[in-house]
Amino acid sequence: MAAAPTIRLTVAQAVITYLSRQYSVADGVRRRLIPATLGIFGHGNVAGLGQALDQLAETMPFIQGRNEQALVHAATAFGKHNHRHTTLAVTASIGPGATNMVTGAALATLNRLPVLLLPGDTYATRHQGPVLQQLQHPIDADLTVNDALRPVARFFDRISRPEQLLTALPAAMRTLVDPVETGAVVLSLPQDVQSHAYDFPADLFDERDWVIRRAAPDQSEIDKVAALLATATKPLIIAGGGVIYSQATPELERLANAVGIPVAETFAGKGAVQQAAWWQIGGIGLEGTPATNTLAREADLVLTVGSRLTDFSTGSHSIFANPDVRFASINVNVHDADRLGAVGIIGDAKRALAALADASVDVHSSYEWRARTEELTDAWGIERRMALDPDQPFDKSAVPGDSDVVTTTDAVLTQGQIIGVLQEHAQPGDVIIAAAGGPPGDLLKVWDATGGRSCHLEFGFSCMGYEIPAAIGVRLAHPDPDARISAFLGDGTFLMAPTELVTAAQEGLPITLVIPENHGYQVIHRLQMGRTGREFGNEFRYRTTSLQLASTERAVAEEKAVRLDGDYLSVDLVQVAAGLGAHAVRAVTATDLRDALNETRGHQGTVVIVVAAIPHADLPGAGVWWDVAPAEVSEIPTVAPLRAEYEAGLESQRWFG
Repeated sequence: MAAAPTIRLTVAQAVITYLSRQYSVADGVRRRLIPATLGIFGHGNVAGLGQALDQLAETMPFIQGRNEQALVHAATAFGKHNHRHTTLAVTASIGPGATNMVTGAALATLNRLPVLLLPGDTYATRHQGPVLQQLQHPIDADLTVNDALRPVARFFDRISRPEQLLTALPAAMRTLVDPVETGAVVLSLPQDVQSHAYDFPADLFDERDWVIRRAAPDQSEIDKVAALLATATKPLIIAGGGVIYSQATPELERLANAVGIPVAETFAGKGAVQQAAWWQIGGIGLEGTPATNTLAREADLVLTVGSRLTDFSTGSHSIFANPDVRFASINVNVHDADRLGAVGIIGDAKRALAALADASVDVHSSYEWRARTEELTDAWGIERRMALDPDQPFDKSAVPGDSDVVTTTDAVLTQGQIIGVLQEHAQPGDVIIAAAGGPPGDLLKVWDATGGRSCHLEFGFSCMGYEIPAAIGVRLAHPDPDARISAFLGDGTFLMAPTELVTAAQEGLPITLVIPENHGYQVIHRLQMGRTGREFGNEFRYRTTSLQLASTERAVAEEKAVRLDGDYLSVDLVQVAAGLGAHAVRAVTATDLRDALNETRGHQGTVVIVVAAIPHADLPGAGVWWDVAPAEVSEIPTVAPLRAEYEAGLESQRWFG
């Protein structure tokens, strides 16, 4: 018998060739599973993966980046926008390049989003050691810094021999396309092994389709939840990211409309409902609407679809106050399906919602529950319009505490009013992105994501620095030139990680950044004021006296602490953005902002609009308690009453099992 044909390739060439021939198939649609690779080269990957990507550039495009963490974010956002049907690969050199990936990997895994990471690793052979950037552990001789990726990966393999790719590559693909197991997939590639050659079986590189399956729900589980719906008088649905990933919006809307169930949305589920119906009630939890949270307190049945139900959604398990409340859920992941002791339907959200609607054709909620929903949402609608109205003069007395901050900046708009202008400008097909600080909470609360005005929120990991690369990833996944892809991020987040603006400029990607400049980490300032009663270390202010670090115990005792309590920092964000390749403008008034948005729509490049925002001027509260404990003992007099208030809130916390 003739030997099976082989092809001699390096490990790196084999990896890239294999990836270029993998496809996902979802609902009959076939697409490249890994259509491109992002990365930064160093000595740990340039001779191996770099050579392979150069040689195979026609089948595997390469995108150069500035920070490995940001590139993982871009790939993750690309996967999210594509409903987890495709993603990108990211390569990094050994040492800091690899460890820069850890935060991005954690975000992807925690949010159940696929991304493939190809970090270089230190030598598998040991003649050279210790080599540059090698971790020398006194007990685990084979431990490298790449092992830091293990806890935040859904699949990890270190390729120390070429033939290990025969099993590692299919296992990696299988994890990426599995709705239950997907997350960060890591193939750690020692720099010497990347260049080793091997006679691989030729059929390893045949095109292969990976079917993304829709798990069918069990009819007995459908019947149990349908029975709960039939007896509920105040049902509520919480839609999570699983609704969007499963593309189950039509089925969710059918169930809500037919039975008459209000639908709330989590951060990941924002936009799960596209109809502006009476039962579309918006965000829930700590940054939800007061109307939604009131309904959650009164609900006697809560059906969660595709959500992990974090403490932001449940108010640290305090929001569901009805003593008779029961829980049901739909989730493809069994570990998420039984949260709060729920009666679970294990299966794909699209299929499960359709089956549940079929089983509930004779079920209808009461007129009283609909009337209650409309009463609360109508009242909130009035409050929302007032908060977003950019032409409504701002009342300086509404700023809590020292209102002098209003007069020390040129700001005339609140962050809510800035969102109001953005909402005016939004068109079907546009995408707005936020991830950390005040922007995602404000968008969850007030953004109208119906009618195709997408809202891409990453708040599972609440990761500063996600927004700009996410805009790049979404733009790569959403090439429609008429759609505006915008990142809405605070000045603190922008200053932390602005460098991927260079990547966007290099690739000619039309994305827009809108930066409300409020001079600090103001959402944490707000939390700090609610837990300690005074500001420390969260606003961007000058130090009024030169910092002298004491060198003796006596000096420590005698030296008075110097606080950051001077004027706001003078930082020209417009110049920073322009220097990184963006078309950058500053807006102060609503007219300025409208003009900037209108004039730059369709701009074939990166746009940055910096908008002066009044510090400490927040949207109306959600009326939800959160378990963040003030100090039990403190010499600061404002802490004790805040601790007492917190302990009173503990009484609302419940255990459901």
